[in-house]
Amino acid sequence: MSTTTNPITPARFAAALPALPLSALHAKAAELRNALSHLASSNAQLADFAAAGDADCADALRENEEVARRMEERIALLRAEVQARGMLWPEDEDEEALNGKVVNGNGNGVREDNEGTQGAQRDEGTVGGGEGGQEDERRGGESRGLSDEELQRRLRERLGEPDEDEGVHL
Repeated sequence: MSTTTNPITPARFAAALPALPLSALHAKAAELRNALSHLASSNAQLADFAAAGDADCADALRENEEVARRMEERIALLRAEVQARGMLWPEDEDEEALNGKVVNGNGNGVREDNEGTQGAQRDEGTVGGGEGGQEDERRGGESRGLSDEELQRRLRERLGEPDEDEGVHL
């Protein structure tokens, strides 16, 4: 068994991406961002010791910088794959939202699944699609949930009022 392992090449990493669902691409990007955050913290701690002349810490710092570069390269490959599928990358969505270009959904009442195909249309006018429901705030570009009182009222309507003798008492 070898004491060193070589990381997967960028070409092999990129070749594996088309077979993955969109959710897996975003999850891998989140995992890489988390690892980068921890690596940056570690590097900040190592930098003081490396500057003081600790050769081991200086070597570890250089290795960590190379690992961070590979992680950033993989995030760029993930971004390219997501964009190749015609979807926005989270940072792109944030930027467009700040410019006022993005609303919740695609604007036609039909949600799209992860592959970009149209999913089942649902009643976007009311929360939960129920009759007499509260108007959905998505139309105003802002999505708000039900208040606690409204949610409790709707649950009581669906489930009926509980009898005082029924239920679990702890």
